[in-house]
Amino acid sequence: MRKIETSMNQAILNNENWQCANTSVIFDSETQESKVYLYGNHIADVADDYIRLFDGGYQSATTKSRLNAILQEHGAPGEYIFQKDFEWFICLWNGSEHFITEFRNSMKLGALPSSLCLAG
Repeated sequence: MRKIETSMNQAILNNENWQCANTSVIFDSETQESKVYLYGNHIADVADDYIRLFDGGYQSATTKSRLNAILQEHGAPGEYIFQKDFEWFICLWNGSEHFITEFRNSMKLGALPSSLCLAG
């Protein structure tokens, strides 16, 4: 994970506003979610019980890298976005197995009950 992505995830964990180069995190105290932006384009909302993903209008390598960093830190184990034949896909955890589906802008990933998560 890149240093900027580590700092981004730390700001999300700490409910802080943060900005570095092309990436920023704005904590919304009203909704209790961190909104993540890349080049001013909204790419994610992260709250205690969900993550909402956006491509920000650009399915670029940098966007995918930022989203994967968010999933690695705040998603279920093994969740990630990948690209095949110029199309984005996402590997998700449903509580018992991983499955692959197409990436959909504004998709919301809910928190899994701790009894369904992989043992740490």
